[in-house]
Amino acid sequence: MALVNEYIRVRLDLAYDGTDFAGWARQPGLRTVEGALEDGLARLLRSEQTGSPTPRFTVAGRTDSGVHARGQVAHVDIEAGAWARLPGRSAGSGRSPQEALVARLASVLPTDVVVRSAVQAPPGFDARFSALRRRYTYRIADTPALRDPLRRRHVLWSRKPLDVAAMDAAVRPLTGVRDFASYCKPRPGATTIRELQRIAWERPADGPDAGLAIAHVVADAFCHNMVRALVGASIGVGEGRLAVGWPAELLASRRRDAGVFVVPPEGLCLEEITFPPDDELAARADAVRTMRMDEDVWEDAR
Repeated sequence: MALVNEYIRVRLDLAYDGTDFAGWARQPGLRTVEGALEDGLARLLRSEQTGSPTPRFTVAGRTDSGVHARGQVAHVDIEAGAWARLPGRSAGSGRSPQEALVARLASVLPTDVVVRSAVQAPPGFDARFSALRRRYTYRIADTPALRDPLRRRHVLWSRKPLDVAAMDAAVRPLTGVRDFASYCKPRPGATTIRELQRIAWERPADGPDAGLAIAHVVADAFCHNMVRALVGASIGVGEGRLAVGWPAELLASRRRDAGVFVVPPEGLCLEEITFPPDDELAARADAVRTMRMDEDVWEDAR
């Protein structure tokens, strides 16, 4: 009887500068975060030499080209034997497999992606389906005095000053479980219903982001281009081109409009993924899988 390989599910917490990546998802001929991670891990595990399958990652938030992440989470299933060998040839190294994986990935990954921690995941953990919410920020410098050339890859430079109070008032009515068809790039068979848990604009008075216009956006999941379209509508209000009530009216119409433009990716960052307590992970994953099956939707939660 053939032996069944045992696998260890590993949770990785990571960050990356998305500027030079064509998004998260592996694509032929393009540089992607997933591709860099899978290639790096396969090299460490010597998948080609051992004949083991190339490790495949499941991610909590599938970011688009040019989008950054500080708090990305992914999981990967590693053969138990390969996991045990990770500390290296030296039996006295004192390293755990988790510590060894982080250290050795640092030696093979490009400098614009960093794995901060790797731990054996608790039972029932699924980076995609167990997640409760995803939190993004979008940063804008709207005066020349705020333009820092050292942060130009992470902050959008706006040519006009923005009324942040008006922008905040315009987006507050958008929260709740709603159909965001007006703010999503349509995909055949994909639902545009999401629970937008928080959206707010602020202009911090101090700290590293002092003076910037910053959006905070939290949802159970996001459809394609949703955050960047919400920011685009906000900018229209902030510049005085659109009325404060217009974003809510557009949401109610459930149609795309030329007034909404998708802002460039450089200001967008995935800040945090929130998960339930360990004993609720499996139930959450099962509930989300069932919901997606009922909707006949198999797109990645973003």
